[in-house]
Amino acid sequence: MSIEWVNSAIDDLRAWGRARGVEVDADEVRLLCDYASDYLNVNKLADFTPATFDELLLSIYPRKVIAPPESAEETVAAGRTLVRYLQESGEVGDETAAAMRERLADIETRMPDALADTANFGMAKSLFSSIGPESLEQSIAIPSGEVPDLGEAPCDCPGCTPRPAVRPAAPEELEAELRGVPLLAALDRGAVPYLEGLRAPGDPLGRWAAVVAHLMEGDTGGGVTGSAGVDEELYDLFDMLYRVQAPVPAEVIGEYLEELVEDEVDVPAVLARLAWCGLVRLTGDGAHPAAGLTPAAVWALREHYLALGLDAPQAPDLAEADARGLIEGLLDGVPAELAESDIDRWLAARSPEEAAAELFDAASGAPAVARGIAVTIVDRLGAGAEPAVRGGLDDPELRPHAIHWLISRGLPAPHLTHDELLWVSVDMLALAMPHAQEAPEIFAENMGASGPPAHLIEEMWQVDHPDVVEVLELLGRSLPDTTTAKAARKAAFKARSRAIR
Repeated sequence: MSIEWVNSAIDDLRAWGRARGVEVDADEVRLLCDYASDYLNVNKLADFTPATFDELLLSIYPRKVIAPPESAEETVAAGRTLVRYLQESGEVGDETAAAMRERLADIETRMPDALADTANFGMAKSLFSSIGPESLEQSIAIPSGEVPDLGEAPCDCPGCTPRPAVRPAAPEELEAELRGVPLLAALDRGAVPYLEGLRAPGDPLGRWAAVVAHLMEGDTGGGVTGSAGVDEELYDLFDMLYRVQAPVPAEVIGEYLEELVEDEVDVPAVLARLAWCGLVRLTGDGAHPAAGLTPAAVWALREHYLALGLDAPQAPDLAEADARGLIEGLLDGVPAELAESDIDRWLAARSPEEAAAELFDAASGAPAVARGIAVTIVDRLGAGAEPAVRGGLDDPELRPHAIHWLISRGLPAPHLTHDELLWVSVDMLALAMPHAQEAPEIFAENMGASGPPAHLIEEMWQVDHPDVVEVLELLGRSLPDTTTAKAARKAAFKARSRAIR
């Protein structure tokens, strides 16, 4: 998926909606664009056609999206908003827009049945949904045996907590960014008294590192943010943003600063000053502003940490790794945008058949979490990957995933046996376990909406899968339906007894 065009489209759509007083369900439209990009070769808004909506709402949504039948009305409404925007922005002509509306009127009557029809779920829609691209944001470790005894628990203060690996931008990109930083231009004019000693240009990157180090550690007296109290806490603020590696809502930043600074903080003014300094990039819209570190700030902070003798690892470029390295790197925890970029570039260097063959080879015999990531990436590939995917039919662990891939693309495929359906249900839930542990409420909600039926759960104890006990215990704790949860706990007991024997 191309994150750039989708983000740009959603930003333009929001602006269009505000200008016309149109309520825009941006999240739902984003999902339409994401799936159109992933599965229907839509690379810009003008690529949408009437048939795109048929495929999205009657085929892809029922297979991929956890949603009750009654949600169809909301989704179709978002589709109509998108069509209006496409027409008014000139992305499609009046005739095409009229055809799209006609298709949506028909889809509105059929989509509830499609969402409710279990035949559309493939191998369990809810389980596949739990390993979408968003799961790559999690820090998931591949199981590697017992945890060694480390003796005393390590200190958990901010200075000792390991920092995540970051991927600094290339020097030429950083220098280009610095040429547009207002703070540095003002410094060259002698208009920044608290940085007076750093006026001499010299090496651009070297000077920038010195500037950021002074802003974090020096006595700036409120010259940076307009608040002496906030200036004194910039190290902690930047360290938090460095660790998060994603834009943070302004409201959260405000709450964070309130814990550090006694005086009242004008958060919008502080963020505006830090943006002027080239340290943060403002994102979001007027109602939901957010801020994250600029690439230049990430680079300078890492240089500062290294100068202090602190650990600040550099993330490898996963696009240059082999399939096993790609999977392991993603499982180590990579910010979403970096993960998407790495995957896109990794795939671009290979034909679909080559990519699928390498990923399946790396996934063979791997733990469920690693296998799931490989299958998720293969699920993005088109029909050109078919020969390699068919090769997965010979591997018992990959076979159910390969069958699902073929069926979902309308290609000839063997039927899943009942035992294979049981096995893959356990396998997909095993992949979802890290997410379930971090967000149990969301997992429980998803399972309640479209989780495995009780009769399937009752039989899972028979599955020869290393994670079956943990999966059934998770279901026993998470399922909102007490009868089904009880069935999961009984099945877990049987699975443990079976393992003991």
